[in-house]
Amino acid sequence: MMATTHALAGVVLAVLVGVLFPGSAAGTSSIPIAAAALGGLFPDFDLYAGHRRTLHFPVYFTAAAAVAGAVAVAVPTTLTVAAALFLAAAALHSGMDALGGGLELKPWLGTSERAVYSHYHGRWIRPRRWIRYDGAPEDLLAAAVFAVPAVYAFDGVVETAVFVAVGISAVYVLLRKPMVTVAQIAVEALPPHFVDRLPARFVEDFQ
Repeated sequence: MMATTHALAGVVLAVLVGVLFPGSAAGTSSIPIAAAALGGLFPDFDLYAGHRRTLHFPVYFTAAAAVAGAVAVAVPTTLTVAAALFLAAAALHSGMDALGGGLELKPWLGTSERAVYSHYHGRWIRPRRWIRYDGAPEDLLAAAVFAVPAVYAFDGVVETAVFVAVGISAVYVLLRKPMVTVAQIAVEALPPHFVDRLPARFVEDFQ
């Protein structure tokens, strides 16, 4: 799924916490909201180094989020709530990736059976392809659905950021497949010694 979809899903977690615990920092401070969005983005920081494996921990993030959530309930400060939301959003991201497409550069072809790596189980979890690939039309639909509660609950900077995220998502959906074509042309034009330095997942579908 798109990074923006994951970030918006994280913000929805902040909305839920704010509704369930009205007096918590999630409903009164922008820091937990930002932490939730960042947690939704964080696993994809491994995009160029072992994507969906290096920073994706569907089991361990979930366990850490449970502990952090308990701490936040016992000691509800801005910091504890923000930490719990960051970890919960990262766990949600890691789990959601199993519902999407595979790890290949052209996931709409459905050739990969690697969705996200579970370090706890020591294996790759297969893709369910409920959302066929990142940037698919249904991915944009998911982003829009996640945006609704955030727009309803927040205003100002947060509301604007949500609309910007949906706009970026729409542009990405339009460019997703053409970007692969352009990348293929660029890779084919590179000298072999440059291609050898690229991560394998960025060139294996072109060779």
